[in-house]
Amino acid sequence: MGAISLKLPDDLLEASSQCAEALKVSRAKYIRRAIEQMNRETHMRLRAKRLAEVSQKVRKESMRVNAEFAAVERDPDA
Repeated sequence: MGAISLKLPDDLLEASSQCAEALKVSRAKYIRRAIEQMNRETHMRLRAKRLAEVSQKVRKESMRVNAEFAAVERDPDA
Protein backbone atom coordinates (compact mmCIF):
# COMPACT_ATOMS: atom_id res chain seq x y z
CA MET A 1 0.00 0.00 0.00
CA GLY A 2 1.30 3.44 -0.90
CA ALA A 3 1.45 6.33 1.50
CA ILE A 4 0.68 10.01 1.13
CA SER A 5 1.30 12.97 3.36
CA LEU A 6 -1.67 15.24 3.77
CA LYS A 7 -2.03 18.60 5.48
CA LEU A 8 -5.54 19.47 6.57
CA PRO A 9 -6.91 22.68 8.06
CA ASP A 10 -7.49 22.30 11.80
CA ASP A 11 -11.28 22.41 11.48
CA LEU A 12 -11.32 19.65 8.86
CA LEU A 13 -8.89 17.58 10.86
CA GLU A 14 -11.03 17.90 13.99
CA ALA A 15 -14.24 17.10 12.09
CA SER A 16 -12.62 14.04 10.51
CA SER A 17 -11.40 12.86 13.90
CA GLN A 18 -14.85 13.27 15.44
CA CYS A 19 -16.56 11.43 12.58
CA ALA A 20 -14.01 8.62 12.66
CA GLU A 21 -14.48 8.27 16.41
CA ALA A 22 -18.27 8.17 16.00
CA LEU A 23 -17.89 5.36 13.45
CA LYS A 24 -15.32 3.61 15.65
CA VAL A 25 -12.67 3.55 12.94
CA SER A 26 -9.26 5.13 12.73
CA ARG A 27 -8.93 8.55 11.14
CA ALA A 28 -6.80 6.99 8.38
CA LYS A 29 -9.52 4.44 7.62
CA TYR A 30 -12.15 7.18 7.65
CA ILE A 31 -10.14 9.22 5.14
CA ARG A 32 -9.54 6.13 2.95
CA ARG A 33 -13.29 5.50 2.90
CA ALA A 34 -13.93 9.12 1.97
CA ILE A 35 -11.49 8.86 -0.93
CA GLU A 36 -13.06 5.57 -2.08
CA GLN A 37 -16.52 7.16 -2.00
CA MET A 38 -15.32 10.20 -3.94
CA ASN A 39 -13.67 7.93 -6.52
CA ARG A 40 -16.92 5.97 -6.98
CA GLU A 41 -18.96 9.16 -7.36
CA THR A 42 -16.46 10.60 -9.84
CA HIS A 43 -16.46 7.40 -11.92
CA MET A 44 -20.28 7.44 -12.00
CA ARG A 45 -20.37 11.08 -13.09
CA LEU A 46 -17.76 10.48 -15.80
CA ARG A 47 -19.67 7.43 -17.05
CA ALA A 48 -22.94 9.40 -17.18
CA LYS A 49 -21.18 12.20 -19.08
CA ARG A 50 -19.70 9.75 -21.60
CA LEU A 51 -23.08 8.06 -22.05
CA ALA A 52 -24.74 11.43 -22.72
CA GLU A 53 -22.03 12.34 -25.25
CA VAL A 54 -22.36 9.02 -27.08
CA SER A 55 -26.14 9.30 -27.02
CA GLN A 56 -25.90 12.69 -28.73
CA LYS A 57 -23.60 11.21 -31.39
CA VAL A 58 -26.03 8.42 -32.32
CA ARG A 59 -29.19 10.53 -31.99
CA LYS A 60 -29.32 11.54 -35.67
CA GLU A 61 -29.00 7.94 -36.84
CA SER A 62 -31.61 6.78 -34.32
CA MET A 63 -34.06 9.40 -35.58
CA ARG A 64 -33.52 8.21 -39.18
CA VAL A 65 -34.15 4.58 -38.21
CA ASN A 66 -37.26 5.56 -36.23
CA ALA A 67 -38.57 7.42 -39.29
CA GLU A 68 -38.05 4.30 -41.41
CA PHE A 69 -39.97 2.16 -38.90
CA ALA A 70 -42.76 4.73 -38.78
CA ALA A 71 -43.02 4.66 -42.58
CA VAL A 72 -43.26 0.86 -42.57
CA GLU A 73 -45.94 0.95 -39.88
CA ARG A 74 -48.00 3.46 -41.90
CA ASP A 75 -47.75 1.50 -45.15
CA PRO A 76 -46.32 -2.01 -44.63
CA ASP A 77 -46.77 -2.94 -48.34
CA ALA A 78 -44.70 -0.03 -49.69
